[in-house]
Amino acid sequence: MRNKILARLRQIASEEDVTILHAVESGSRAWGFASADSDYDVRFLYVRPARWYLRLGKTRGVLEYPVDEVWDVNGWDLQKALRLMHSSNPALFEWLGSPVVYLTTPFAEELRAAGRACYRKRAGLHHYLNMARGNLQKHLRDETVQAKKYFYVLRPALACRWILEKEAPPPVAFADLCKSGLPAALRPVVEQLLDWKHILPEGGRIARLPELDRFLEESLAQAERAAAALPKEPDPDWGPLDALFLRAAGWKEGLA
Repeated sequence: MRNKILARLRQIASEEDVTILHAVESGSRAWGFASADSDYDVRFLYVRPARWYLRLGKTRGVLEYPVDEVWDVNGWDLQKALRLMHSSNPALFEWLGSPVVYLTTPFAEELRAAGRACYRKRAGLHHYLNMARGNLQKHLRDETVQAKKYFYVLRPALACRWILEKEAPPPVAFADLCKSGLPAALRPVVEQLLDWKHILPEGGRIARLPELDRFLEESLAQAERAAAALPKEPDPDWGPLDALFLRAAGWKEGLA
């Protein structure tokens, strides 16, 4: 499958006249709890030749392709990505931190360094808190629930705990979040849940886990209190991001 993904990325680069700077897995396969029939969520950052950015007509900053049972592939233009980085977009930080990398360039490390300078914990905390609360209300209220939905709440809840403790973007790998923020008493419960997730189909259901439910509610309540107390952080300087973009696009003084 990796070879097929690389071939698809090469095809995209050729057809769209783009340079792909970084391509990763972004879904459950990157988090470490994919099911046997999980699809591949391939995400990539790309840059076009400098002349493309001088067009007067409207241009799109994304490349999107039809989703099927195996593939979910899309990418962001570097210009869009850097604007999102300026606003401390958590999804972009996850792309740059994914442990499953299909293709990369030295420029990706410069993006990560710029991201560290732009990161604001308030934006990250609100993002993961809203994700956890939304999934909790939508998926974990019945007597039986889809096993995978627990991870859609647990992972962002642990990400909130990481942000509050480390004041840094949380890791993408679920195992790293568990090592940092999951109480020892709950680890056997989560390990069992992982076993179920790996063997059950995507929609496989289990009975609710009361001890895990309590942990999630307490963690989210704590994160909500902390988020309400955080002051607004200053916006980062655009200058370093502008310089990154111009260099990656091959901009030269006098270019027409």
